[in-house]
Amino acid sequence: MLEVRRLRLLRELSGRGTIAEVADALHLSPSSVSQQLSQLEREVGVPLLRKVGRRLELTPSAEVLVEHTERILSELEEAESAAVGVSGEASGTVRIAVFQSAAVAFMPRLLAELAEAHPRLRVTMSQREPEEGMRETAAHEFDLVIAEQYPHHAAPRYPSLDRVPLTADTLHLAVPLTGERFAAVHSIAQAWDLPWVMEPGGAASRHWAEQLCRQAGFEPDIRFETDDLQAHLALIESGNAVAVLPDLMLVPRRPAARLIDLPGDPKRSVFTCVRTSSARTPAVVACRAVLAEVFPEAVRLE
Repeated sequence: MLEVRRLRLLRELSGRGTIAEVADALHLSPSSVSQQLSQLEREVGVPLLRKVGRRLELTPSAEVLVEHTERILSELEEAESAAVGVSGEASGTVRIAVFQSAAVAFMPRLLAELAEAHPRLRVTMSQREPEEGMRETAAHEFDLVIAEQYPHHAAPRYPSLDRVPLTADTLHLAVPLTGERFAAVHSIAQAWDLPWVMEPGGAASRHWAEQLCRQAGFEPDIRFETDDLQAHLALIESGNAVAVLPDLMLVPRRPAARLIDLPGDPKRSVFTCVRTSSARTPAVVACRAVLAEVFPEAVRLE
């Protein structure tokens, strides 16, 4: 009988590519991972791994095992969900992955309401970029991910994840309140000669903002790069840059900045994903229910 924990190691290797990454993700030593995979290979009786340069590749037999492992893990999770669901009480631990502006806007309220309504439920939160959070939720490292996608930049789809929309988050051009050159700006096209702050290259938000500027007829002067949107806001308020900001960044407090509407009133989509096999557990249902209550208030600006 094959052990599920060894099968999971093989599945992790399939997704991560190296023993070191698997060990780091599962908090094991590389030697322990190697030993467990060697034991699995002996139990199966056929080669599962082959070296290609410095990396390991899965053999066709290993790929078949990984496919079965996905189904086994899903069925085990469904069995656990069914057993826990008998009581109907939300308990245990829910691991949430969330992107920064959503964490700032509503996670404190979400956690407070869950603690009051479901005292036996333990919630952990980790900040992740949406694509990373979705990938790690599919890999069973999180139970729920709150993610985003920008207009015409579809987030990845995972067959094992279901997706439920939360809100459409309006995007604005934010400019400083002081300074003659900023006072003259009333549209994106008039920001052609201003300093910009954007997220680092490769982020969907960065690509979308660059395209927005190019469609307005200019290449943005990106002087500052950071994935911390609180830093974006600080640079705007201090008169050093302009940026595109989503409504969720404006929820904790009204910023000292002037907000300008963008052409077409663009919005990013905010949604949750969970594994289909765990979607009916009382803990996940409770989290999604409270999120649905919190979000309408979180995005309403005065």
